[in-house]
Amino acid sequence: METQAPGNYSPPKQDGRSAQDQAIENWLPINASRNAKWWYSAFHNVTAMVGAGVLGLPYAMSELGWGAGVTVLVLSWIITLYTLWQMVEMHEMVPGRRFDRYHELGQYAFGEKLGLWIVVPQQLIVEVGVNIVYMVTGGNSLKKFHDTVCEDCKKIKLTYFIMIFASVHFVLSQLPNFNSISGVSLAAAVMSLSYSTIAWGASVDKGKVENVDYDLRATTTPGKVFGFLGALGTVAFAYAGHNVVLEIQATIPSTPEKPSKKPMWRGVVVAYIVVAVCYFPVSLVGYWAFGNTVDDDILITLSKPKWLIALANMMVVIHVIGSYQIYAMPVFDMIETVLVKRLRFPPGLTLRLIARTVYVAFTMFVAITFPFFDGLLSFFGGFAFAPTTYFLPCIMWLAIYKPKRFSLSWFTNWICIVLGVLLMVLAPIGGLRNIILKANTYKFYQ
Repeated sequence: METQAPGNYSPPKQDGRSAQDQAIENWLPINASRNAKWWYSAFHNVTAMVGAGVLGLPYAMSELGWGAGVTVLVLSWIITLYTLWQMVEMHEMVPGRRFDRYHELGQYAFGEKLGLWIVVPQQLIVEVGVNIVYMVTGGNSLKKFHDTVCEDCKKIKLTYFIMIFASVHFVLSQLPNFNSISGVSLAAAVMSLSYSTIAWGASVDKGKVENVDYDLRATTTPGKVFGFLGALGTVAFAYAGHNVVLEIQATIPSTPEKPSKKPMWRGVVVAYIVVAVCYFPVSLVGYWAFGNTVDDDILITLSKPKWLIALANMMVVIHVIGSYQIYAMPVFDMIETVLVKRLRFPPGLTLRLIARTVYVAFTMFVAITFPFFDGLLSFFGGFAFAPTTYFLPCIMWLAIYKPKRFSLSWFTNWICIVLGVLLMVLAPIGGLRNIILKANTYKFYQ
């Protein structure tokens, strides 16, 4: 007997659909292909999670200090691995059904309308926010590559580099679904491991700077407090893969004998080992070498050897190209679902070409207008990533499974919820202050 969802929500069954509805469902990006292997999930998750945010972690350490910095990094790794496990488990908890999208799971947990309103705005803020930040990151890294390789060349505006970066996405965004971008995602995952290794390896080679200082970066009390809060947001941004995890799992085949959660979990564990190998050495070695003089992007601090820093910046560009596509795919799915199912546009190449081109152009325009990189990281990190990554999976777990009060599962989930809510409330404050300070000196379209 099937479990009835709270809020009387019952996702439509495959066999209850008309042939036309089924054809539309199969055309949409998330459901189009279900033949992925477990290693697809590994590199998709690495690409989604290990963003360019890793290069800002030593800076976050300089605002947190050794004790708080290591505690926040380790706690975040443990909590987000636990909530990711919950998402993987909940994907097929109702026999014969799969929750292929984050909002479908939300609708099952909270009811059809409420679930949609709780999940979709947050998921959109995260995914569109990441795409905008990655536009800025891609443009910045291209500019750094150009300026490193050709110091005597004429300086080119950041705006143009963001436009060059966006031009790649006007093409790549036409790839129909997750499996079709697996090659891009694999290249991105390899690049993330490579530039992380360059970042900490070059720091070890350079060694401790003279008179290295591990006191907090800020000197005033308000500066220390706001810096601390902003750093929490930067760390939250670094663990942000949950927003696409169900959509990634949807690409893996599943039968009652071989449910998708087994290969998916294997991929997640491999991804999290790679995450640890990237994050912890970069954070700790970068802070150890430069103390509170480290820049918000450690590659800027590591100005030599030039060829290596240029290479690392180009690796960031390739990685961010893959990450942008991973986060854009669920947005494309939402846009195309509304256009085809609600507005009754005929599905096809023309619709996909126009819709996706408009979306890429929108993220490019916003990135060109507001390129405050580190401020954006901590603001989005706290405001949007904390709910969808740290505590929304726990709330869904409590709503659906209803663990016994004061049991280990109950306590674990509530601890995650409390820590996640604190992060959501506190982190954006530091990020917003950073944006305001940068905005005072910023000229539009510089």
